[in-house]
Amino acid sequence: QVQLVESGGGLVQPGGSLRLSCAASGSIFSIRAMGWYRQAPGKQRELVATITSVGNADIAGSVKGRFTSSRDNAKNTVYLQMNSLKPEDTAVYYCNAVIRDYELGAFKTYWGQGTQVTVSS
Repeated sequence: QVQLVESGGGLVQPGGSLRLSCAASGSIFSIRAMGWYRQAPGKQRELVATITSVGNADIAGSVKGRFTSSRDNAKNTVYLQMNSLKPEDTAVYYCNAVIRDYELGAFKTYWGQGTQVTVSS
């Protein structure tokens, strides 16, 4: 059984920073891409960042220059560093990962449960 668990969300003032973490655990054989999505109330889920197994990150234009993503393969963990946060960044942030586990033997996309980020004064 593979699980993704996010952490690091919370309430922050405009202009502040947060760092989200997402750790994958379970019978993991290998992990390909990992990524972050967000969903604001009444809006569709949107891609925020993706990062390959070798650390090449692609950041959405709406947050480029403010958000960065990195990963620690030894810890099966992906991070989202969010700086200069704006009220419009308020959303539930989800991580996902393409993982091959020992039981299925095939790659499958897994999702975390989401973590709330609220940017407000």
